[in-house]
Amino acid sequence: MKKILIIKHVDKEGPGTLGEYFHENSPGYLIADVWQDNAVSLNHLNIVSLAGVVILGGPMNVYEEEKYPFLSLEKYLIRELVMQKIPVFGICLGAQMIAASLGARVKRSPVKEIGWFDIELTQEAKGDPLMKEFDVKTKVFQWHEDTFELPAGAILLARGNGIHQAFSFRNLAWGFQFHVEVDQPMISSWLRDYLPEGREEMLATHERQKAAFNAQAKNVFRGFLRRTQERIHGSSVHPQTP
Repeated sequence: MKKILIIKHVDKEGPGTLGEYFHENSPGYLIADVWQDNAVSLNHLNIVSLAGVVILGGPMNVYEEEKYPFLSLEKYLIRELVMQKIPVFGICLGAQMIAASLGARVKRSPVKEIGWFDIELTQEAKGDPLMKEFDVKTKVFQWHEDTFELPAGAILLARGNGIHQAFSFRNLAWGFQFHVEVDQPMISSWLRDYLPEGREEMLATHERQKAAFNAQAKNVFRGFLRRTQERIHGSSVHPQTP
């Protein structure tokens, strides 16, 4: 049975609530920890055996291939997934990786977003498999310093703070700059290691936001899971009009 592959870049950024959802609702998933094995697991990957791929975040930048050689292999993998019409979903660094793999520029963001922010959905988001049930009033969790330009032929789904926040490409690839997978332990570990002075306030905000946020995150996970199942069962993929 085909499973979903989750690519993990660092211990502190695991699948979180996305992993919980897939565990309860999907045929199962595999984790490729490219940080630990330097992408050896990707070298031996048979992509036709996959239902879909999720690429998580990480502290590295997409243009640091010399420091993190596995980034080059990931970019190649993303292009192969799109060519083979295997759904791929990227979160934060994962979104930037997908954008870069599709020829878009990834650069330093004019605003460093850490914490909870509003986003604005585009009209196209209303018909998108992952975003169509997303409530625009829900704040999202951000932790990034880079941003991506829109790949040629991609559809912008959300924006915020003057930058792109989410896009889709041919109904096959999605990139979300914000973290839909975070849970309390994950946020707590990031704050402890990277931003201890803002820990209590950020966690208190998460406590207030988590019910609405997790509900919207499940809508996203459900949408992606449906796309993987449609692909397995032979549903045709209709590219979106740029």
